[in-house]
Amino acid sequence: MKNPTPTSPPGPPPEHFPAPWASDWGEDPYGLWQSLTYRGVRQAFRWMPPGRFLMGSPENEYARYDNELQHEVILTRGFWLAETACTQALWQAVMGENPSYFKGDQRPVERVSWNEAQDFIKRINGTVPGLEARLPTEAEWEYACRAGTTTSFSFGEDITPDQVNYDGNYPYRVDKTGLSRGETVEVASLPANPWGLYEMHGNVWEWCQDWYGDYPKGPVVDLTGPTTGERRVLRGGSWILLGRCARSAYRLRDEPGDRVDDFGFRLALGPKLRRDERAGQGKGGAGQTAREAPGGREKRGRAGPAARKQPAK
Repeated sequence: MKNPTPTSPPGPPPEHFPAPWASDWGEDPYGLWQSLTYRGVRQAFRWMPPGRFLMGSPENEYARYDNELQHEVILTRGFWLAETACTQALWQAVMGENPSYFKGDQRPVERVSWNEAQDFIKRINGTVPGLEARLPTEAEWEYACRAGTTTSFSFGEDITPDQVNYDGNYPYRVDKTGLSRGETVEVASLPANPWGLYEMHGNVWEWCQDWYGDYPKGPVVDLTGPTTGERRVLRGGSWILLGRCARSAYRLRDEPGDRVDDFGFRLALGPKLRRDERAGQGKGGAGQTAREAPGGREKRGRAGPAARKQPAK
């Protein structure tokens, strides 16, 4: 299966480039990039210009769910998104410990809750002036994941284990099974999407800023999700789950305090969310949470040496 051709995302450049904290920067076929080097650990970020896209999935997409109502989203503000999920090396440099089950400096950090990701963000923002790190909104995440595509994946209508780290015993469309690694892989070890972002599909779930909620039925500008809720959004699929769960439109939700060995995150940078866009406290709607295998069986993993806690259905 052919990998996507590098494409610079259309749209205006950032107002200020490079940032004062940038250790190196440049432009390549994927567009503008700049890197932060924190205590010897480098994290690259790529520019995501303002734009519009169709969020969710069409009704005829194979194996879709009802909570993926397709609607137009307009993002009026550009943002920077990390080229990869946060690595264990960066987490260790900031937090001084490593909670991950699958150890490796260049593997994504996992067994990290939404709350712990916020602690990480607060700490790194407190030591790097002007960084303005945060989690991406769910809309920003899908915009970047799709990278201008409208197919089930940024790679096309299907994927292979050569492109995505998922459970190859449960392929998406084809009947032929493939490699199931049974663990995370190092970041940037699989092909990038058209905008130069690695492992947006599979490897680890990535926390988003939003509370989970039903999608609106019409076009939305700068969608940031509900203002209250009980569970936060995760996106992207993971090493232990089916191919269908790695689709660009697939949505998972879980409690912000849960930490599992396929929960990680990817940093976004600025602009700061307006006060009415920040998530608050309270109750929210239900959503797709089952870690499913064919026939309704749940897939099990680890929250460490003990069995993983399953999200509520």
